Amino acid sequence: MSIFRSLRHYNYRLFFTGQAISLIGTWMQRVAISWLVYRLTGSAFLLGLITFLSLIPSLVLAPYAGSYVDRHNKYKILVITQIILMLQAGALALMIWFKVYDMFWIAALSLVQGLVNAFDVTARQSLMVNLIDDKEDLPNAIALNSSMFNAARLIGPALAGVILSTLGEDICFLINFVSFIAVLGCMVMMKLKLTAHQKSKENIWIDLKKGYDYLKSSPDLASMVLMMAASSLLVIPFTTLLPVFAKDIFNGNATTFGWFESAAGFGAFFGAIYMATLKASQNLQKIVMMSGILLAISVVALAISPSLVLALICTGLAALGLMAQTSSINTYLQTHADDVMRGRTLSYYIMAYQGVLPIGSLLMGYLAHLFGTQTVVAFEGVAGLLIVAAFVYNENRRNQLKNRFSLFGN
Repeated sequence: MSIFRSLRHYNYRLFFTGQAISLIGTWMQRVAISWLVYRLTGSAFLLGLITFLSLIPSLVLAPYAGSYVDRHNKYKILVITQIILMLQAGALALMIWFKVYDMFWIAALSLVQGLVNAFDVTARQSLMVNLIDDKEDLPNAIALNSSMFNAARLIGPALAGVILSTLGEDICFLINFVSFIAVLGCMVMMKLKLTAHQKSKENIWIDLKKGYDYLKSSPDLASMVLMMAASSLLVIPFTTLLPVFAKDIFNGNATTFGWFESAAGFGAFFGAIYMATLKASQNLQKIVMMSGILLAISVVALAISPSLVLALICTGLAALGLMAQTSSINTYLQTHADDVMRGRTLSYYIMAYQGVLPIGSLLMGYLAHLFGTQTVVAFEGVAGLLIVAAFVYNENRRNQLKNRFSLFGN
């Protein structure tokens, strides 16, 4: 079974190509903004604050965005959000080109990015099913999408490290601005046959509550979302502190930070390739558990790494575990949620992932300021092991209850 089988679908092939180019620019911008903030302020707390502002809208808006996307044309929403993100990158490039190093405007533009992403990510995830003609290829398409995302995470930071050292942050922002031309061009060429939406006559907040009630009545989906939320709060924020490892702990520069980001991209890329090779019948709950354990142990090892090389290896392994965990949760939700509830179900996943992450980033940045980065990152790894243990306990308990009820039924 080919790991690239989803690319035989015309619309998905265009989507994949455009996103692959655009995401390289997006990762260059992420690295450039993190390095710029830390270079200007030297503050782990402000580093966490900028991440917080770029992601917190997903916590507040994701459920609303899910209801909105279920009511409207996902394709049109995606085109509009991509244009706004393009303009945001252009504004950052101009600001740094004219040496306006104003943390208020950097924070404001990060907040704008977060607001737009709340709708962009939900629309993009919900549109995926419409890009694939054969629904058997949907899990592969999701995994390939993750592969492309993490290949960009490998290439983007490596390029950013070189450009930051030679040309400056503004060129990274400019490249991201130009990269949006590719994704918009590919979207224009798509031949989508979206079914006409029969808009609900009910208030959008009632639709939102229906999404919550649906998730509440589906414990298998709810447990996945809760695990994602716990990881985003207590484990995944270790990625926000990578500039501190690069600059302070290992006495490096922008290039060193690029190595950390590329190591993470390298590990995540292999995790995504592994996910793409899985059969549709694969036990995704087991993958969630095993990948969570790998993530947690690798984060603890990163915290106590005595050398740069070992720290880079641990970063790569942690990213591999993180990639497999998030991708398997995403795939499970997309393949098990009802069609009419997919947008709202995915919006809760996005809220749990991108919405809770900024709170965790802000919290861990503050704790790192108080207790030291390595101590806090070690705590994150231990928390990851406890989260997996709670998930395993919950799954076993739910299966026991299910078996008990089936015995009574017989």
